[in-house]
Amino acid sequence: MAISEELLEILVCPKCKGEIHLNKTKDGLECTACRLLYEIKEDIPIMLIDEAKTF
Repeated sequence: MAISEELLEILVCPKCKGEIHLNKTKDGLECTACRLLYEIKEDIPIMLIDEAKTF
């Protein structure tokens, strides 16, 4: 099960509160303003700033 479009519309970056989008490989959510990638594990986005990776 993938992340629903409704959830993607309401999720924002926890750091800057900006827009996030699904990355090309569909295994994470990217914030282009912060250049952070929030991984998706077992269909659950890990929206913790300390767990995010830079890209």
